Amino acid sequence: MLPGILGTKIGMTHLFDEEGRMVTVTVIQAGPVYVTQVKSDQDREGKTDGYNAVQVGYGEMSDKHLTFPKFGHLKKSGVGKNLRTLREFRVDDVSGFELGQEVKAGDVFADGQVVTVTGTSKGRGFAGGVKRHHFKGQHMTHGYMTHRRPLASGATGPQRVFKGTKKPGRMGGDTVTQKGLKIVKVDAERNLLLIDGPVPGANGSLVTVKKVSN
Repeated sequence: MLPGILGTKIGMTHLFDEEGRMVTVTVIQAGPVYVTQVKSDQDREGKTDGYNAVQVGYGEMSDKHLTFPKFGHLKKSGVGKNLRTLREFRVDDVSGFELGQEVKAGDVFADGQVVTVTGTSKGRGFAGGVKRHHFKGQHMTHGYMTHRRPLASGATGPQRVFKGTKKPGRMGGDTVTQKGLKIVKVDAERNLLLIDGPVPGANGSLVTVKKVSN
């Protein structure tokens, strides 16, 4: 079975466990995904991919936004849908997969599993050093003119700023992976995953949920 699935972050809510404690969870619309390509390290018709992997597609899109190469690729897979996002998952054995196969959240995950979630963090635009790097800042007393402004950039001997120096700049919009998250509940009928705590990304953004390998 697939080691993970693609989904959309819907938002956060809360529920109560068996002991009556309130648990804050993130709701993820996980799948369904469709198998669009199967790659194998075995010789098939005189060719090999060199590794075992399953490519899946998630999310539908209109015809006008679909490129011709992607259209041909999806047509060859026999899915019958215009899928927006394609991702690969490495697997040990590809014998159980076939083109066009539908995989749902309940087929991959179960209650209580520990997973890893990867998403794109919220974009914050251009940010200063205090917000971007958690600088302490300067004095807040009256008459002091550099409250949140970064001062010296380093030694004066080299007469240049070293690469990697913490400076103001673009913040957010990065790929963030959060490990050790627990699935509180799997709603197989609606393909929903309720994961304990927050996950990276804004509401409506794409996330990848993977099972933690033993």
